[in-house]
Amino acid sequence: KPLGNNVVAMVWTDTLVYKRELGDFDSKTPAPIADASKWLTAALVMIFVDEKKISLDDKVSKYIPDFELYAKNYITIRHCLSHYTGIKESGSKGLFGKKKFETLKEEAEAFARTEIHANAGEQFRYSDIGPIIAAACLEVVTKKKFDMLIKQRLFNPLGMRKSTFSSLDGSLCDPAGGAQSSADDYLHFLQMLLNNGKYRGAQILSEASVKEMRKMETTPETMKYIPKIGQGFSYALGSWMIDEGKDNVA
Repeated sequence: KPLGNNVVAMVWTDTLVYKRELGDFDSKTPAPIADASKWLTAALVMIFVDEKKISLDDKVSKYIPDFELYAKNYITIRHCLSHYTGIKESGSKGLFGKKKFETLKEEAEAFARTEIHANAGEQFRYSDIGPIIAAACLEVVTKKKFDMLIKQRLFNPLGMRKSTFSSLDGSLCDPAGGAQSSADDYLHFLQMLLNNGKYRGAQILSEASVKEMRKMETTPETMKYIPKIGQGFSYALGSWMIDEGKDNVA
């Protein structure tokens, strides 16, 4: 009932073992996936980590110099994907409309000018800021728009034909919450992670990168803002997680 009448439920082990479609939804219906977008963005970053074109511990200022100019040169890509930038969301993303910016780099530069809650790495505060900054860094590295980049490097290899970050009105894409996908498509992504980065024989992500994405980045003492849906969970790179010792479940 909390999900409404349009629901797709799918259970996967080594194969699809259960599927139920309700209402006007089926497993091929594209729909906004909100914060699940962050996991896709994190996976795209890890593709370029595998290629040694970027590092999780690179300073953002390496790609966007404004972060050093405004005394935020300690923020790393890892901080961005795990919500430890320390940047206040109030007065940044809330104040600036998406249509104000022509590029993600411009939006990231606006975050560079924003006040902070705490120094980088000190406080976990869930927001959209970090994934947007990380995506902007990818655009700088590749000289390609994020929505086209993720289609070419992640969606196409995974056969996610109904998935996109592009908006119908042509406005700036949102790497933190703007993806649309279908249940079938997103299951392809989850299969890849369950198979340690491999999908239909192709290695999309290295096993090391998948392991890195499952690593717990938070401690209870540093978690200062957690939305209701995430309470009781830890956080990895781009996703909430259950800490189960060696085998964390994201």
